[in-house]
Amino acid sequence: MALHIEDSGNLATLPVLDHVSPDEKQLDRKDSSEVIDEKGYSDVEHSLRDDDDDVQLVNGEPVVTNGKDVSRFVVDVRDDGQPALTVRSLVLGTIFAGLGAALAQIYLFKPVQVSVSSVFLLLLIYTFGNAWARFFPKRTWVIGTRFEFLGSTLHLLNPGEFSIKEHAVASLVASTAAGGSSAVQNFAVQRLYYNTNVEATTAVLATFSTACFGYGLVGLLRPLTVYPAEMVYWANLPTVSVFQALHFNTTANAKRLRLFWSAFFGMFCYEIIPAYMFPLLNGVNVFCLASQRASQKTIDVFTNLFGGSDGNEGLGMFSMSFDWQYIGSVYMSFPLIQQANSWVGYAFCYIVIMGIYYSNTWNSLSFPMLSTSIFSSNGSIYHQSAVFGSKFELNQTALDEIGLPALTGSNAWSNLTANLAIGGLIAHVVLFWGPYAVDSFKLAYAKTQPDRHYQAMQKYKEAPWWWYVILLFLSFFAGLIVVLKGQTTLPWWSYIVALILGAFITPFSTLLYARMGNGIATNQLMKMVAGAINPGRPVANLYFSMWSHDVVSTSINLAGDLKMGQYLKIPPRVMFLTQVWGTILGAIINYVVMVSVVDAQREILLSPTGTNVWSGQVPQGLNSAAVTWSLAKQLYGFNGPYWIIPLSLVIGMVPTFLQWLIWKKWPKVGPVQIDIILLPVIYQYSAWMSVGVNSTITSSIIVGLVSQLWLRRHHPGWYKKYNYILGGALDGGAQVMIFVLSFAVFGASGVERPFPKWAGNPAVGNVDYCNGNGALD
Repeated sequence: MALHIEDSGNLATLPVLDHVSPDEKQLDRKDSSEVIDEKGYSDVEHSLRDDDDDVQLVNGEPVVTNGKDVSRFVVDVRDDGQPALTVRSLVLGTIFAGLGAALAQIYLFKPVQVSVSSVFLLLLIYTFGNAWARFFPKRTWVIGTRFEFLGSTLHLLNPGEFSIKEHAVASLVASTAAGGSSAVQNFAVQRLYYNTNVEATTAVLATFSTACFGYGLVGLLRPLTVYPAEMVYWANLPTVSVFQALHFNTTANAKRLRLFWSAFFGMFCYEIIPAYMFPLLNGVNVFCLASQRASQKTIDVFTNLFGGSDGNEGLGMFSMSFDWQYIGSVYMSFPLIQQANSWVGYAFCYIVIMGIYYSNTWNSLSFPMLSTSIFSSNGSIYHQSAVFGSKFELNQTALDEIGLPALTGSNAWSNLTANLAIGGLIAHVVLFWGPYAVDSFKLAYAKTQPDRHYQAMQKYKEAPWWWYVILLFLSFFAGLIVVLKGQTTLPWWSYIVALILGAFITPFSTLLYARMGNGIATNQLMKMVAGAINPGRPVANLYFSMWSHDVVSTSINLAGDLKMGQYLKIPPRVMFLTQVWGTILGAIINYVVMVSVVDAQREILLSPTGTNVWSGQVPQGLNSAAVTWSLAKQLYGFNGPYWIIPLSLVIGMVPTFLQWLIWKKWPKVGPVQIDIILLPVIYQYSAWMSVGVNSTITSSIIVGLVSQLWLRRHHPGWYKKYNYILGGALDGGAQVMIFVLSFAVFGASGVERPFPKWAGNPAVGNVDYCNGNGALD
């Protein structure tokens, strides 16, 4: 075997490892997280010795480029066999599930959607778990005393050292709950737009139904979406790396922990500045600052193109954000291929949305350039309650009087590209990854899947397939109860169609997410089908989407957790219990927090623009889609203004088919490998700035380039040891401060305490000084 060694840009082919003595390899490993065997070989070196593929090394460290590299070089195969399910792991997981779920729900009402950092949760749990192990009474304390009879009870409560598997189980309960139930947003829509307060029992049953139906699907799809090495779930790598760094005994742990807590507290203290005291830091744009004395027309154009620090302000082109809560660490883990495709999408987004608006396509100039709300033809907010009434069904007479609702041009473009992406996703998975999917099922059936982590799990009893089938039936009947007894207006047969549609889309979306770290939003397809089979029923449309699209989104999250369980050697049956418990906890807590925020910030959440702190863009988008697709014949038929949107589902498949034909003939054109062009990702990101705060794009690209291009390729040793820990620490510090600020000063509990106005927090206009946008008046 030979390895490519990169040195100052030159590649040389050298024999590796065969003539190096074990004694020599023991030197200079004081800062290594690798496991060294009795012969002196590390886990990575075994992978290099046993694999015939060429591996690129930089400074002696392998460069990670694909899922196979992750399995061999990033994630250790070690399994110490400790117990996973203990009283301690369940108690800690339950406690921190509350914090994680609350944070997740708060961020669904923010102008930028951010997920709760699982690295942050696991490090909090690690701190409390070690404190529990150290200070809680142990069995050894009572041996030889009159309290020795308490020994078994104390051992049950404190089995000793806080192990990696206990830690993983507690963290997975918390992170499952913190996945953020998008189903709860449907109840927020009913509360905001239909004056319907869904009962807590109904909400929890419905959320349990969607989440656990998704988990049942995940269990049946494990051979395809979990077992193979290429199924990485890149966003989970920070979590896995931190778990193994903390628990596998190396002297490097002290440095890692010191870096984590330094970055955590530094970001915790810093985040109050851009989030509360100095919001200008979320969108510093020289074009906005230079336009203060420009004409009103120039100011309007500059605001639309360069503004972006306020909700729905503009596209944020060339803005620099210094607010980590909206940048996040995901760009420190997404593969460079995925990020490069997204950059192409960003470029199209700037061009197309400005073109749509200023060409007055779809009557765009009558509405704000960016908004997910629906409008009347004169630009006012659409009076939907008059059209659909108290029974949430179409009143044709009222519709004739009030007229059809209209979408902003950016919202229409977002819907169009969503369908392009869905069509492209289905075509890409079938054409490019179809043979791989067939092989994966064959290997899993024969239990010959070559991934070493899958093979290491064979000593544990698998959760049998019928467990997942039972879960499917339980979640089906829970949802059926809601449909028959709740205020859904959804016919029972439509509920079944929704589940079938979600089950069909799940493997496509999960495959893309697992391989590339980012999925494709498929709720647009669900809304189309709902509008076709439930015309004139917007609330039914909402629930149809909940039982179709939300099944897909929860499936992706739970599949990623199953992969993490495989990496960390958590017994499959323990994983089953862990995820079901976390799902139930999340459903309850998400509902409670949603009610608190919606009741306290109702007016802002109903505003088409929102603020830089709160935004109703998610419930607005759900409601707009529900209303417009319930009028599918009038709006999306061939005589309607948006006829191209449903047709784009089929159009999206055509370029991918042509790409596949080119790939079969010419796999590589110049320096570009044809199959790494992901058209569905490009489509999705070409409408990325159609809503919300957009001043973070440039900063996110820079973070991705520094992490995935410079550090990963040129400093792979540092990248492997510290990249993910640093990202998790920054996320954790920012998110804890936002949690504190949300209830202390941002008004999540009803009382708002704004920071005094000054130059960094202007009293009027947009905080980035792109003032006077007449389109948003």
